[in-house]
Formats: sequence, C-alpha cells, structure tokens
Amino acid sequence: MRLRPPLCARCGGPSAWAVDRCRECSGRRLAFATARAAVSYSGPTRDVVRAWKERGLRPLAILAANLVADLVPRPAADVITYIPPDRDRSVRRGHHPARRLARELAARWELEPSPLLARARPVTRQAGLTLPERRRNVRGAFRADGVVPRRVVLVDDVYTTGATVAAAASALRAGGARRVDVVTFARAVR
Repeated sequence: MRLRPPLCARCGGPSAWAVDRCRECSGRRLAFATARAAVSYSGPTRDVVRAWKERGLRPLAILAANLVADLVPRPAADVITYIPPDRDRSVRRGHHPARRLARELAARWELEPSPLLARARPVTRQAGLTLPERRRNVRGAFRADGVVPRRVVLVDDVYTTGATVAAAASALRAGGARRVDVVTFARAVR
C-alpha cells in the first residue's frame, strides 16, 4: 500500500494530521533530516521484500526503484549512498538489495552513487529485537569511508524502527555531511 500524506515531516510515518515530529520520532536524536518510503511494509509488500532479499529475485530492485522514483520526491543531494552490506548475509544472498536500489535510484534521479559507509563492527540481526535493543545493536556500527559530500541521500530497503538509518546517518554526519535524507522502498507502520 502506498504511503500517503499526512506524514510526519521528519520520519515519514503516517499520522492523523501533518506534524513536524510524530510520537515515534519525537524525543529521539536523529541524524537524518527526513526519511521517506514509497510503500507500507505489510501484506504483499512484505512478501515482495522477502523474495527480493532472501530468495535472490534481483530484478525486484528495478520494480522497487520505479515505485520509489514515482512516489518519493527526489531529495536535494550531491550523492546517493546505501547501508553497507553485512558480509555474512551478502555472501549467503549473493547480492545486496540496498546497494542495488541505490544504484537504480541514482540512474533515475541523476545522482552519483558512492559507497560512503563501511561497517565499523559486526552486529547481530535486527529482526526480533526491541526498539532499544535495535538502537544499541547498531550504535557505532558504521563509519564514513572517504570524502563525504555535504548533502547525501541514504538508501535502505526497509525502514522498520529507524535505528539502522539513524546510526548510518550519524556516521555520515561525523564524516562531513551537513544533511542526510533517508529513502527506503518500504516502511513499517505502527
């Protein structure tokens, strides 16, 4: 299902009316300026993402990029990057969905794709963790790799709690970015 306004101006979560910060992101220190997704992570979308990530259906990245490009306004940015792959899962999957989505969006939005982040340490899988556990799990998990431009679009496949993209945006900001806008294919809605 397509995510439609009203949305939280910061995290992009659906809300009853337009708000600068919703209850989900209010009170949190978020290193990203905005987060936007094309669709809700529920029902058939969940099955599509699972097939894309776990069953190796790589062409779904093209479908996802087309939907994102159609439904999410292009952020004003100098470059597009992505959440770096977890080595073990990337080897098992044989591909990295976030990197592919970022490359597809880069072509549509005429942005330079660049791998600006690296894993600073291994993390356990986020699935099944509570929000506080997710935040602790990814705190300090990323580092900027190379010269980071002032305005960056950070891509991931799914925004669940925002913990991963917040940690990655923090690393980009520490590396020199002044503004980080997050774009994902899907977003969990609570």
